[in-house]
Amino acid sequence: MSHHRVGLIVPSSNVTVETEIPALLARHRDATFSFHGSRMRMHTVSPEELAAMNDQRGRCVDELADAGVDALLYACLVAVMAQGPGEHRRVESEVAAQLHERSADADLVSSAGALVDALGALGARRIALVTPYVRPLAERVVAYLEAEELEVADWVALEVADNAEVGAIPGERVMDAARGLDLTGVDALVISACVQMPSLPLVERAEQELGLPVLSAATAGAFCLLRGLGLAPDLPDAGSLLRAGSTAALHR
Repeated sequence: MSHHRVGLIVPSSNVTVETEIPALLARHRDATFSFHGSRMRMHTVSPEELAAMNDQRGRCVDELADAGVDALLYACLVAVMAQGPGEHRRVESEVAAQLHERSADADLVSSAGALVDALGALGARRIALVTPYVRPLAERVVAYLEAEELEVADWVALEVADNAEVGAIPGERVMDAARGLDLTGVDALVISACVQMPSLPLVERAEQELGLPVLSAATAGAFCLLRGLGLAPDLPDAGSLLRAGSTAALHR
């Protein structure tokens, strides 16, 4: 059984990434993982605080390079998407260059890029979203995904600006929001377009209730981390994206 070190770059107020990503990867049958974090200060999910947080990224990359991680997840989706279309490619390129300068051989994943890639792996073109963000930021996320040639058929913003409160949004509130979306002709539902809004108890449940593939920023991140490490993205009770034999398996 192989062992892998996973680096997590997270907002200082985020408590969900370090709960859900380890919980997901612990389900893998052929590997074990340790998790090593670095934090960027951010409390309120606003354009100003997100930009200031992004400026701290370089320090976090250096810290995790020192730890010799095998993979690194830059875990704040909206911090990247709020900067405009295609930003995840620029960020991933910059971080990869920084890792190379530090002689660190780590596979890099951003939450923003992971969601785009995971939707592609599912073959999803028409999607629906549940976001915790205030409406102007949610609109930026929608525009970002549409710039990736995805059709966002319906979406909802829960209008929670305090990032600590995002981590405590009840699952039933998220499920009710998902039930209120028009899912006609939708290929996949993103039940949490934020790594801080808890999703693990909801993904499989929502798939069964709503009858379509369901993923989240967390399951997308796990999918891309596993793929980057050369491991099968096959985890129980985590939705179609992480199920062997699913559409995603055919697109790997």
